[in-house]
Amino acid sequence: MADPNPKPTDQELDVFGLTHRGKVRKENQDHFLICTLHKQMRIHGTSLPHPEHLAAPSERLAFLAVVADGVGGHLGGEEASRLTLEAVAGYLTNSMHCYYTHDPEQESEFLEQLQSSVLESHQKVTAEAEADPARKGMASTLTLAIAVWPWAYVVHVGDSRCYQLREGGLIQITRDQTVGQALYDEGLLDTAEAMESKWSHVLASAIGGPEANPVTSRVALHRDDVLLLCSDGLSGYVSDEQIRERLLTMKSAKQACHALVEDALEGGGGDNVTVVVGRAPSRR
Repeated sequence: MADPNPKPTDQELDVFGLTHRGKVRKENQDHFLICTLHKQMRIHGTSLPHPEHLAAPSERLAFLAVVADGVGGHLGGEEASRLTLEAVAGYLTNSMHCYYTHDPEQESEFLEQLQSSVLESHQKVTAEAEADPARKGMASTLTLAIAVWPWAYVVHVGDSRCYQLREGGLIQITRDQTVGQALYDEGLLDTAEAMESKWSHVLASAIGGPEANPVTSRVALHRDDVLLLCSDGLSGYVSDEQIRERLLTMKSAKQACHALVEDALEGGGGDNVTVVVGRAPSRR
């Protein structure tokens, strides 16, 4: 019997990312990364004339997408988001064994590896800021989604977001780590007040900040689901309903990213905006 939810091949994945400076900011402090993780053989020495033939493409073990937003107004925001992505990618690349042996029965170890990669990036950004007074206070958000079919593991710090579209419904997987959200959670602000409050853009947790509290979620993946990662340059200027409509009518991940960035610019474009969209369409 055919698997009703088969693992997509690399060719079946439809993924794209786009970042834009926006209409107001002088520089773009956002960064994103999209990559696949494979189990590969590395040749360090041989007498064979064409050793590259031995290094055939290997099966994809995991798919990784990351968005980082340098904290606006702080010196080194662009560097903070870049260091965050580099540190996370480097840690995960050097911890490939966690993908070789990934077993649902040992999921806690896998999640610990993901949390460690985020804390590693936090330590890296903190150390760089402490070494240079000109970069004191630099920080970044981080939202990371790693798909090990049929699951996606989402780790986030700050207020960059991850959404999932399934069967027409849009779900916000992450929860903003802002002071405004914390005040709402404690019942001190209602939803409207929290959205409009000056605290809505003040991070309670950030890579390189006084606190970095990574939160991890596990999400089941089905064919035709859409995952979207974005900085608050999108979510702050485009409503969830408009995001949902764009994803429902998308023709490709590339087209959806361009449309959403244009929506953010038309909505004011007051911040850098970054969008990553990924899906695995059903086999027809």
